[in-house]
Amino acid sequence: MLDLLKKFDIPVPRYTSYPTVPYWNKDSLTVELWKESLVERFKEDKGKFSLYLHLPFCENLCTFCACNKRITKNHQVEQPYISAMIKEWKMYHQLFPFQSELQELHLGGGTPTFFSASNLTKLLSVIFKDISISDSKEFSIEVHPNYTSEDHIKSLADLGFNRISIGVQDFDPHVQFIINRIQSFESTVEVVKWARQYGYQSINVDLVYGLPFQKENHISHTLEQIARFLPERIAFYSYAHVPWKSKGQRRYTEKDLPTAIEKWSMYQLGRERLIELGYRAIGMDHFALSGDAMLKSFDNGNLHRNFMGYTTNENKLLIGLGASAIGDSWNAFFQNEKIVEHYQERVNQGEFPMMGGHFLSSKDQYTRRLILDLMCKGKITWQPELLTKEDIKSLEKELPVFVLEGMVEWEGNSLRVLPKGDLLIRNIASVFDAYLRSSNHSHPLFSKAI
Repeated sequence: MLDLLKKFDIPVPRYTSYPTVPYWNKDSLTVELWKESLVERFKEDKGKFSLYLHLPFCENLCTFCACNKRITKNHQVEQPYISAMIKEWKMYHQLFPFQSELQELHLGGGTPTFFSASNLTKLLSVIFKDISISDSKEFSIEVHPNYTSEDHIKSLADLGFNRISIGVQDFDPHVQFIINRIQSFESTVEVVKWARQYGYQSINVDLVYGLPFQKENHISHTLEQIARFLPERIAFYSYAHVPWKSKGQRRYTEKDLPTAIEKWSMYQLGRERLIELGYRAIGMDHFALSGDAMLKSFDNGNLHRNFMGYTTNENKLLIGLGASAIGDSWNAFFQNEKIVEHYQERVNQGEFPMMGGHFLSSKDQYTRRLILDLMCKGKITWQPELLTKEDIKSLEKELPVFVLEGMVEWEGNSLRVLPKGDLLIRNIASVFDAYLRSSNHSHPLFSKAI
């Protein structure tokens, strides 16, 4: 087992996009080409779209976090940022050739509930005034219980929000101290109570294994607490150690982290316990109770994955608003300026705040579909004539190892991931990644697989 883990515990992408961000050809996309691509997708999908709002502010730094965030206790930053997002939205709305229909909305961060309920209402009311909203909408928000009030939960419910994701990570006080996220079980359950009181259909809890100084008994304790309120969904993530990207992670070193075999044991323990509690595994990292929309979507074969993670809508058009937010028209990716001041300045000047992007070739789009189906459905069938000779060589070289270890079934041009391969699905998907295969970077770009 140790030799196997050493082989597979290498840096690989999480594949919320393909190509992954480090391999984007930024010269392939201009603002004008992005707008054309967006309008074309808008027409093709008859105005249906998804929306991601990035709200980057946090009052305190959680050292494990690798998201784009701004740490401040100054809430005077709220109003200028909201105003810029409204202006950015107006620029997008002017491009729409006819009435649009919002199917999915997600507020991420940072800590979205850093913003007051009134400011969130102001922002969303402007957006909703300009569009129609799907009857089958999914509106969700990420929350930190320490900074979330009943007014937040109620105001968002009044606006149509029906899903909520609560960050927990681990309930052990020592682990919480190390990652600088002191959060009580009681404060977490209080948010759960409010969400259920105001009619949210699904509650997700984020848990992380592989945190500094974390042990198996911490996983057991956390899941014992989870069993007391049973959220509809669990995201059970592997800690991503990327100190070159997230400086807060330099508070500890790799010596303080569990080994690959310890992380493997933590995952197996967590998976077994979650299944005992009635959850089913979905794709990578996710678990859901019977009846949840994500599980239904998985069973129906229409689970989707994008920069928001797994979603139940197969929308190909995603508009991202806010600093560092990424948009996706299926054949193009567009990312905003990451630094808040730069983002606000360019939007206030009437510019689309482009920092980077990528226009997908037909080969990119085909590979993207394969990896997406692998991550969402656990099975794929490919057309050999659409693969290069290098692709075929990679398959013939890499896939037999996964077959031998009982992680996949491979027959002809078809591949199916077995339960043993769920944890290493990133590695399996990477076999199809031509960009990763030809990479010659001298330093890691991604977190390790385990």
